[in-house]
Amino acid sequence: MIYAVEISKNELTKEYVLQVPDLPGCQVVEQSVQQGMTALNDAMAAHLQILSEYGEKIPSGLPLDSHISQSSDDRIIWAMIDFDIVPFMGKSQKINVTLPELLIKQIDDRVSKSAEHKTRSGFIAKSCLTELNRV
Repeated sequence: MIYAVEISKNELTKEYVLQVPDLPGCQVVEQSVQQGMTALNDAMAAHLQILSEYGEKIPSGLPLDSHISQSSDDRIIWAMIDFDIVPFMGKSQKINVTLPELLIKQIDDRVSKSAEHKTRSGFIAKSCLTELNRV
């Protein structure tokens, strides 16, 4: 899932504040943007873990343009982070899916050539999430 990241600088402390508007309350404060992005990854995992434990739906990421158009502060820098939400969607369940042989071969070929997709199931899950989150 791709989430927008709002980056601002506290002029008093010279620290950067990074937050994910689609995950209210998920923010970090760091000395550099690079440190902030690393810390934000951990903060997002913790945030989504809590949502998962309470059975809450994982929020979708709104398009970056949507956030930019809603922002009135032109000092904000925007970034995007691609975050794997699948581990926070609950326990995996085995299902029986029937697919055409050629489609299975295409999926397996893509998975074998991609560092992003480790398994056929992971590829199918990510593809389903992409389709379900289309606006």
